[in-house]
This record gives sequence, C-alpha cells and structure tokens, in this order.
Amino acid sequence: MVAQDDDVGAFVPGPHLERPPLASGRLSGLTFAVKDLFDIAGAVTTYGNPDWASTHATAAATAPVVTALLQAGARLVGKTKTMELAYGLTGENVWQGTPINPRSPDRFPGGSSCGSAAAVAAQLADFALGSDTGGSVRIPASYCGLFGIRPTYGAVSLAGACPLAPSFDTCGWFSRNASVLAGVGEVLLPGGKQGVEGPLLRVEEAWVNAQPDVAEALRPALEKLEQLRGRSVGVRIAPEGIDSFFDHFRTVQAEEAWTSLGGWIEAVQPRFGPGVRERFAAAKATDPAVAAPGRAFRRLVQARIRPLLAGGAVLIYPTSPCTAPLLTASPAEQDVVRQATVGVTAIAGLCGLPEVTLPAGTVDGAPVGLSLVAAQGLDRGLLAFACDAASVLGLPV
Repeated sequence: MVAQDDDVGAFVPGPHLERPPLASGRLSGLTFAVKDLFDIAGAVTTYGNPDWASTHATAAATAPVVTALLQAGARLVGKTKTMELAYGLTGENVWQGTPINPRSPDRFPGGSSCGSAAAVAAQLADFALGSDTGGSVRIPASYCGLFGIRPTYGAVSLAGACPLAPSFDTCGWFSRNASVLAGVGEVLLPGGKQGVEGPLLRVEEAWVNAQPDVAEALRPALEKLEQLRGRSVGVRIAPEGIDSFFDHFRTVQAEEAWTSLGGWIEAVQPRFGPGVRERFAAAKATDPAVAAPGRAFRRLVQARIRPLLAGGAVLIYPTSPCTAPLLTASPAEQDVVRQATVGVTAIAGLCGLPEVTLPAGTVDGAPVGLSLVAAQGLDRGLLAFACDAASVLGLPV
C-alpha cells in the first residue's frame, strides 16, 4: 500500500506529475517516482532551480528509462526534488524545500536524489529513479535506510536527463526491499550471465575511514555475509589514502560540471542556494592542468581495482563513513562529511563499477548502509547477491 499524502516534502511543489502504465509486465502493480532531472513529455524539468525551470521549455519527449518502466507496468506517481543542478550530497534545496528524512527527521536526507529517497522511505512510491555522480543514490539510500544501486557506468540510458559530470553520471534507483531493486534491474539492465560468487574483499581503508560506531554497527552484517560466502579477505586499494580518491574525483567532476553547465550559468546568472554557487565558482576556476592528474589517477585505480573483481569477487565496505549530518550541521561540518564520504563513493565512481547498498545497520536510530561492489557489467549478479544478502541479514526481500 502506498501513502498518498506527501508529508515529507519529497515531490516537487504543485500537482504531482502522474502517468499510467503503458503495458503490463514485470513491474505491474508497482508505483515509482522520478528525480526531476529526467524529462517527462509535457512537463518542464526544473533541475531543482527556479531559473533553470524558467529558461527551459517543456520536454518534448520522455526519457527512455522512464518509458521502459511504464512499459513494464509501473505507474508514475510524481517527480521528486533534487539538489540544484544535482551538485551536492546533503539533499538541501532552499527553493523547493529540503525533503524530510523519514527515518531520521532531524538529519539531512542526503544526496542530490534526496526527494526520490524520501519518497520511497515514506512509502509514497515502491521505487524511485535517481542519478548518481558522486554518491547521490548510494548516500541517501544509506541515510534513509533503503536499498539503492549505482549501476555500471553506461549500463542504463541517460538520454533525456540533465547532465552534471558525464563521465561519472549514472541512473540509479531506490527501493525498500531487495526484490523490487532487482526487478527494476531486470527491466533496465542489459542481460547476460552475471554471477558473482565471491570471495568478499574487505576494503580496509574504507572500514578505517568509517566512524567507529558506524563500523561497529555494520560488523555483524559483514560476519553474517561471511557465513554465506566465506571469510572475507582484507585488501588495500588506496595506498595513497582515501583523501586522494576525493581530491582527484573532485577535480575531474568540477571540470566536467563547468563544461556541462557553465555556459548556461554564465548566460543566465541564476540564483543559487548556499554552497551551490561556491561549488560552481570553484568548478569554473578549475584549471584543466589540475584536472589532468585526476584523469590519470582514474586510469591508475581502474587498472588496480578492476582485475580484483574479474573472477566474481565483491568489494564490501560501509557505504558512508558516517550517519546523515544533522540539519543543524554547519557548512564546515558538512564539508568534512563530504570529503570523507566522496573518498569512499569515488571507489566505484572512478572505476565505473556497480554498487549496491544494503540498509544493514543503525547508529543511535540513524540508518547506515553496507556496500557491495562487483565487476563492470555484473549488475544483475550483484542484485541477485543483494537478495541473498537481504535474506541472511533479515532485511526485506
């Protein structure tokens, strides 16, 4: 049963944009919501900013990923809020209102896909589409106690979606149970034999990077998954330190963000909320010579990490090093969380790998997620493993 009242402010203001199923199929009977950076024919895509909305025409066509879900029998129940131009990890939006985190109302919902996470966590939809560039599906899934996936880079079409950093942008989704997450994958992901039989590779730097109470909350889940797949093997994949992953990811993302959106920003001089203007100003100031080492670093870590997973191994580590920041957190405190977080989300981001997060623990009542990362193209196998893991962990399957 899906609730009708948006008590958490998940959807964009105004009448909900609804579309009926186009056929019956794998997702018949399910409802979904869509982050407001995907086009729906007949509506303006606001991209979380009033000046973007006022300078862009009504969408002439619906994004193929949305059409595929409608053709599989799902019913669209609305468009959800995003952080402005998808550039941020807290989920704050001063123009449309920041969605409430249904699991931790005193904390941020997280990620630029904040509205989609809030809608699913509040049972306003069975699943919801988001986008993930630097963690904007994985982090709100962790913060809001949901299953979430960032697919293999390029596996799911982003046609009809607003860009941020095109070499990192992916289309992901949220659900409250593992089988729905996998069912959406059956509709959107390429087919093929995709088993992930292990072993589990415990990423030591990510466990150390996590706050002690977060690591402790997730350790029982790790131990139960070891009973399922055998004792995990500790690996070190970041001898330069997690902060290096953040630094290099940030510079490449910034360069691409300005390339994608800088022309519009210069022409329109849009109004931005706190932090967003500063991030785009920093992106504008990013010298290509500074971003070049980031691209070289990406090639280095791809060569280092991808071979570890070629035989079906799975990386396992805390999705986020901390619980969602309190709504009262200062900008400086938010920046500390962002740096520690993106250092970890950049592992899959830099390597183009699929990552599923499981709602595997809580700290003082606030959810924290456990991530599973597989080789490129093994998304369906990873989702099948996530269903097995959910069963073992006592999570909704």
